[in-house]
Amino acid sequence: MTGTLFIVAAPSGAGKTSLTRALLEGDPDLLLSVSYTSRPPRPNEVDGVHYHFVSRETFEAMIARGEFFEHAVVHGDLKGTARAPVERALAAGKDVLLEIDWQGARQVRAQRPDAVSIFILPPSRAELERRLRARASDSEETIRRRLADARRDLAHAGEFDYLVVNDDFAAALAELRGIVAARRRGETPPRQAHAALLAELLNSA
Repeated sequence: MTGTLFIVAAPSGAGKTSLTRALLEGDPDLLLSVSYTSRPPRPNEVDGVHYHFVSRETFEAMIARGEFFEHAVVHGDLKGTARAPVERALAAGKDVLLEIDWQGARQVRAQRPDAVSIFILPPSRAELERRLRARASDSEETIRRRLADARRDLAHAGEFDYLVVNDDFAAALAELRGIVAARRRGETPPRQAHAALLAELLNSA
């Protein structure tokens, strides 16, 4: 049986990485797709674990050969999801998780309409800002840019199959696990619209 492709996206600070790592750790049948990037590795980053690090020339050649499901320029560097390893894993019956942004998700859904897309929401604009500031590693300018980017990301949340609010981490993780488990059973869980929260997130200053 062919595996299912799961897409998880979120604005910076919503907790996507922590949630997806916890989801993957508890589910050996779910594989993370490791993205390619043209930027050099940062300290402590491992090739093939955090990213596949390649030169810009190599990346552009891969684009020309149509080897990516999706790709984009992110902060001046190229980043993308290679098609072949994902399709091999799915054909082998493994479920695959893509941790990408809404633009990448849109590109992937156009090619794989059977993909299951999930968008992680913060519980409030104030909490999103608090989490970004709690990192204590970004400048004020960077935080402001991330907040502006977050608003643009949130404007596309409605394109996703499921919206999960990361207010309580354990509850959000349980909801993610529930979506994955239901899809494996061939079921389609009801979609929570979270219309009031989305309106608050988009309209707050």
